[in-house]
Amino acid sequence: AYILERVGFQPAGMLDFKVQNIVGTVDVGFPIRLEGLVFAHPTFSSYEPELFPGLIYRLVQPRVVLLIFVSGKVVITGAKTEAQLVEGLRKMYPVLVEFRKENATSVPGDVPTIAT
Repeated sequence: AYILERVGFQPAGMLDFKVQNIVGTVDVGFPIRLEGLVFAHPTFSSYEPELFPGLIYRLVQPRVVLLIFVSGKVVITGAKTEAQLVEGLRKMYPVLVEFRKENATSVPGDVPTIAT
């Protein structure tokens, strides 16, 4: 409402704003095997690489949708609060680690680490 007033928009009556959707992005830092993930979780996920390059994963609780890309980038959408975004990633992160690509070539921007 503040932004609307600042640009000069004067609504006829009071507007009741309500948060409907929050979107968050995260890079988990490793590539993900999307094919393995969709075969292991067919009830909650769909992956059609000919139509869209990301896997669509629908969590039941919290009710959010994750768009997971092979690069390790994840978009979380459908949350009503920031806490739901965090909870969705917290629940999904162990699954992403399970389907981490091994021996993958480095992703641009990735910093290689050397185990000692």
